[in-house]
Amino acid sequence: MSDNELGTYLRTRREAVTPSEVGLPTGARRRTPGLRRSELATLAGISVEYLTRLEQGRDRNPSPPVLGALADALLLPVDERFLLRRLVKESGGDAMCCAGATAAPPSRTIRPTVRALLDRLETTPAGLVNWIGDVIAYTDAYERYARPLGILDARQPNVVRYVFTDERARTAYPEWDRVADEQVSHLRHGTSIHDPHVAALIDELTVTAGAPFADRLAAVRSLPRRTGVDVVAHPEAGTLRLAYETLAMPEADGQRLVVHLPADDATAAALDRLNGRRPGALRAVNA
Repeated sequence: MSDNELGTYLRTRREAVTPSEVGLPTGARRRTPGLRRSELATLAGISVEYLTRLEQGRDRNPSPPVLGALADALLLPVDERFLLRRLVKESGGDAMCCAGATAAPPSRTIRPTVRALLDRLETTPAGLVNWIGDVIAYTDAYERYARPLGILDARQPNVVRYVFTDERARTAYPEWDRVADEQVSHLRHGTSIHDPHVAALIDELTVTAGAPFADRLAAVRSLPRRTGVDVVAHPEAGTLRLAYETLAMPEADGQRLVVHLPADDATAAALDRLNGRRPGALRAVNA
């Protein structure tokens, strides 16, 4: 195995991308099968000298923004972005790998009273989320709603990661841009972005999601909305209009409870069917 896996990967991916794929003219005389180093460097906003050092293995510590820019320029799909990030970690360049060792991790403990509250919300899609977006508890109704969307597929479901790296999210949320803005706002304001666990997720998504995440992180300054209406294109229930309420748990918990209620009669009937109940059990709220 090469001792410069990262550099080899960047070079082979650069050579696999044609100029026309990234909107560059295809000249008649090209010695490289794909992009020139200068072309990739320009697209990624870095110097040719720095790209050369990366490809030759003389620099193995690119920052997450640089990795994200390279991934965008190379048109990498999500799985390749995860691979790129892994190669950096294996090369010894991921400074975040141990950054959170002395910081308390995001809580995944559910207090008994919060668990009892979830139990009493049954038949309503409701989920408990911690400050980095991990879904740590939910009602059965939430599972019936969220699992077909793919939100719960991961071993540790995370709504921020789902919105930005799962292609199904863009289909599920017709207003994806607004939903993405809200998730970044929650991430920014749930706790300090210098918290090592938040910083690690930011570094990950800067690479795996690229500009759609990184640009929002740089731009979003407003506080997240605590209430509103989400439109969801559900693969089993059709179009849903869900009014949501966000209830903050005590600061020490670092958690929020998100409750979804039907915003119209059609959504109420669709949620009843998802729960195996006759339409009419849930009532729409005036949102």
